[in-house]
Amino acid sequence: MSLKIVMIGSGYVGLVSGTCFADFGHSVTCVDIDAEKIERLKQGEIPIFEPGLDILVQSNTEAGRLSFTTDLATAVSEADVVFIAVGTPSRRGDGHADLRYVYDAARSVAMSLKGFTVIVTKSTVPVGTGDEVDRLVRETNPEADFSVVSNPEFLREGAAIDDFRRPDRVVVGTTEERAIQVIQEVYRPLSLNEAPLMFTDRRTAELIKYAGNAFLAMKITFINEVADLCEKVGADVQAVARGIGHDNRIGKKFLHAGPGYGGSCFPKDTLALVKTGQDNESPLRLVETTVAVNDQRKRAMARRVVAACGGEVRGLTISLLGLTFKPNTDDMRDAPSISIVQGLLDAGARIRAYDPEGTSQAKKIFDGIEYADDAYSAASNADCVVLITEWNEFRSIDLHRLGKLMATPRLVDLRNVYLPAEMKAAGFQYTSIGRGSSGAAVADKAS
Repeated sequence: MSLKIVMIGSGYVGLVSGTCFADFGHSVTCVDIDAEKIERLKQGEIPIFEPGLDILVQSNTEAGRLSFTTDLATAVSEADVVFIAVGTPSRRGDGHADLRYVYDAARSVAMSLKGFTVIVTKSTVPVGTGDEVDRLVRETNPEADFSVVSNPEFLREGAAIDDFRRPDRVVVGTTEERAIQVIQEVYRPLSLNEAPLMFTDRRTAELIKYAGNAFLAMKITFINEVADLCEKVGADVQAVARGIGHDNRIGKKFLHAGPGYGGSCFPKDTLALVKTGQDNESPLRLVETTVAVNDQRKRAMARRVVAACGGEVRGLTISLLGLTFKPNTDDMRDAPSISIVQGLLDAGARIRAYDPEGTSQAKKIFDGIEYADDAYSAASNADCVVLITEWNEFRSIDLHRLGKLMATPRLVDLRNVYLPAEMKAAGFQYTSIGRGSSGAAVADKAS
């Protein structure tokens, strides 16, 4: 059965989710207060980079299943389900999730409800937010017939469409039978993939999202600290990661040493969970430490580059490959590159950078750096190349060509994309993450 779905918020989560629901066969209207963004979407212009999203938006728009509007009232009045997918950034000053956009959306929805409607919080929100949404809707429209459900998203930027279509699980926070039946219908197409719908109470669903992201952030931070130890004792962090990752209790994912986590989720979600624990007198010490260690690590990466250059970068040209927090996205939010660029600029370096998709977003953040059109032009006459984001195109770089273009063939690999042996053969001074002297030999043999 096709449902009428409204998605409030046409940012990353809202646009991807709304488009995928339309692809399921539902009639979806994406609503946003940004009239310029809505007009661009109507013209087929996608405001974010996500592989395959432009094609999916086009096909579902042409099929009449997906539309865009600023008219919230009309859209909500006709809806069976309304998803709230607005931003919940960290609140300036205290780190709590800023819920003003969620609550504003709830009030607006309340004024336009007609008939039984399921209101779903898709935004990442702290425990108890659904209760407040419920209260606000009842306060605004006492006659409304509705149910508030928590349905957190678990989409990886760069792989969001596949994640939506083939999820590990779909978490749904509600105990109301009418709402359960509607949500089952919303996600019915996933039954072909046997994706588990996990129904729980609303508060538990809200906490599952934060707990999941915090656990993954801790896993990343753990392997980064192990990488530092590997450098001190002459071990190889990649071999360590493989060795522990084969243990099913630990798993292989999120054990890649690097410059620290960034992005739209982990930094703000870990901080929000820390604040929730403190507010409820149940501090989460492991998560608190994870936040602190990750912040320190990102700042330390610039010092690592300076050390690789002999302890001084003033007047040197440093080439950065990759600026976004991960590949296959243009998202610069809390990217490690931000701390690295600032640290190198403070040390007196000249910066030239290249990113396949992130340049336009980076220009909104950085002042005083130069941008290149490809990796080779970025490296031309550079004193050091720093690989920050592991875009696939960087894995196939002609290292001999790159080295000949540089003033000094020196490369700092913050993602361990290259093997020490191949870098030595190409004539590079090479620095990577968590590979001690004996560890480098192990990595070469393993490959």
